[in-house]
Amino acid sequence: MNLLENIDPENLPSHLAIIMDGNGRWAKKQGLLRAFGHENGTKSVKVIIKACAKLGIQNLTLYAFSTENWNRPKLEVDTLMKILIKSLKKELPTLVDNNIRLNTIGNLEKMPESAQKELLDVMQKTQNNTRMTLTLALSYGSREELVNAVKNISYKVKNNIISMEDIDDSIINQHLYTQNLPDVDLLIRTSGEHRISNFLLWQIAYSELYFTDVLWPDFKEQNLYEALISYQKRERRFGKTSEQIK
Repeated sequence: MNLLENIDPENLPSHLAIIMDGNGRWAKKQGLLRAFGHENGTKSVKVIIKACAKLGIQNLTLYAFSTENWNRPKLEVDTLMKILIKSLKKELPTLVDNNIRLNTIGNLEKMPESAQKELLDVMQKTQNNTRMTLTLALSYGSREELVNAVKNISYKVKNNIISMEDIDDSIINQHLYTQNLPDVDLLIRTSGEHRISNFLLWQIAYSELYFTDVLWPDFKEQNLYEALISYQKRERRFGKTSEQIK
């Protein structure tokens, strides 16, 4: 069955976010080290990026490494950083060929210098691409993001740059890592977990949530299509009644 035929191209999420979960469990099921799961997870990343670009989704954000992930064993963290650098070098031609711009959110100062350098290089070489914005959430935590926003806004109020009365949703948005991105329309989490894990807490206020038992290395185009079909069957009311929407 070709699920692509059931997708309405006029009703796609403007911003799709994915919590890519299950690499370690996938490897364990195969009797392999966790590193093999992360390596195979990069294959799904490439498939989903190309599929989203082909569909016409304008913004794709992937939760690649959280602030809490720094607490994992050093060997696993080092492996993840090496995989990130390797993937960036390998996939730069794919981003260029598909007119995709790379963006990042998170506390990049915590990242190894080699990773920071590779990220900046790819972002610079794709900065004029217009088909889709691919955002990697790296060393990212939504609570840290919100704390930083509060601190920056407080500083501006204290120094009379903005007044307290002016603070609204727009002002807060301007002080988040995602200031140049629209709110998330659809959030997908793989691997059967049903939680948000400190990801884009402000930005998903009215997102549709989709959870699947599929482990990330097994998540392919058909799985993406299933999520999009589910999204398109839902009625997004934003606090209004069904009658008002119709």
